[in-house]
Amino acid sequence: MNTAEPLPARSRIVHEHLAAAGVDTSVVVLPDSARTAAEAAQAVGCPVGAIANSLVLVADSTPILVMTSGAHRVDFAVLAHAVGAESVTMAPAALVREVTGQAIGGVAPVGHPQRLPTYLDEDLRGFERIWSAGGTPHTVMPLTFAQLETLTGGVTVRVA
Repeated sequence: MNTAEPLPARSRIVHEHLAAAGVDTSVVVLPDSARTAAEAAQAVGCPVGAIANSLVLVADSTPILVMTSGAHRVDFAVLAHAVGAESVTMAPAALVREVTGQAIGGVAPVGHPQRLPTYLDEDLRGFERIWSAGGTPHTVMPLTFAQLETLTGGVTVRVA
């Protein structure tokens, strides 16, 4: 991990959102991709469950952001019930880029053109430190669950 390397443009935007929210953490540039929870966990030396995957989904017709533990997959029926939607589906890559400005595999919880309705996997609360993408597939950032709540204004729900 490298905290001295210059941040990519998308990660600088994320860093600005962190600073504006008063969240004291750093976006870290990784030498290799962290597109998957397993890759990210290996890169930072944490359990895969402590990776906060950022998923852009569509609840009925509204894009939403779901921060889920890397230890499991989202059960769309469980999530739809939790968010009060009839259905939840994966957002296509073009929509992910449009609503976040970031690529799949690097979507941070913040730094988007507009705030998305955000839902936080209750299982992330079980970790002292969680790691989320930092705006690119090569950047990550450590957060506490409380910091993630503060940053996103997210609602904690059961996702699996």
